[in-house]
Amino acid sequence: METTTFTAPAEATPSRLDLAICHEMPALSRSAAQRLIEEGHVTVNGRPERASLKLKGGEEIRVTVPPPVPAEPAAEAIPLEILYEDADVVVINKPAGMVVHQGAGNSTGTLVNALLGHCGDLSGIGGELRPGIVHRLDKDTTGILVAAKNDRAHQSLAEQFRLHSVKRLYRALVFGSPQEESGRIESAIGRHPVDRKRMSATARHGKRAVTRWKVLARYERLTLLELRLETGRTHQIRVHLSEAGRPLVGDEVYGGGGRLSTITDPHLKKLITELNRQALHAMTLGFIHPADGRYLEFTTPLPDDMQRIIDYLDTGR
Repeated sequence: METTTFTAPAEATPSRLDLAICHEMPALSRSAAQRLIEEGHVTVNGRPERASLKLKGGEEIRVTVPPPVPAEPAAEAIPLEILYEDADVVVINKPAGMVVHQGAGNSTGTLVNALLGHCGDLSGIGGELRPGIVHRLDKDTTGILVAAKNDRAHQSLAEQFRLHSVKRLYRALVFGSPQEESGRIESAIGRHPVDRKRMSATARHGKRAVTRWKVLARYERLTLLELRLETGRTHQIRVHLSEAGRPLVGDEVYGGGGRLSTITDPHLKKLITELNRQALHAMTLGFIHPADGRYLEFTTPLPDDMQRIIDYLDTGR
């Protein structure tokens, strides 16, 4: 990480934040400056701000530039749980802790590295840094992903995701208990206005996001939900549930960590602590095969860490 700190000059105002950064750091393009701002690597007087912020002069601007990722991901021999594979697609059950594609601080050990090690050359399919990737799961969310093995498959799957015709069902364990048995959450989700590493429905320029939910089981202080995505925004389920007052168990970013103190059962608290991630699993994925038009659907059981919590809630032992 390289950090540059400078003071916005009074004589150059009014000036946008992104333009001021480009003037001070000429090696950065405007789009690169905007990306750093969007990803939370820029602060103005200690606070994250938007790229369009008009500076008055005298503000302290701190810009942290993460180390660059390699131009092309390397193939790595990382084991994958393959649910289905043919000449066009590969369907994977992603474990917790695996990042989908490269980014700042994640140049190795990603799903892309593993796919390249498993499938060989996928360069150019979906871009150099994200070959084969048409959708994502958060690092600590488990479950099913489909990746494309050629351009035709990538275009077809990307269009299905764009049209929201892909079937995506999740299982989530949340704090609290909704009064209804099912419901629908709709809001516009974008970058949080202050914490740029989070998403929020209070963003100034959000995109429409819709999540349908239904109760599968109610427990003391916790509820097991099934969720169906109509759209696929970043952190959509985590944001919707948190802002509805039902944060995911174990979700430190969106309020789930702070609710652990409400659990009085010591063994249950231990199981939740050992989870060490948000209790969210992408259980079912259904799509039209890009080559032959068949409808394919895949389902995986809950991972062991989530299942142990459910088993204890169901049996008390």
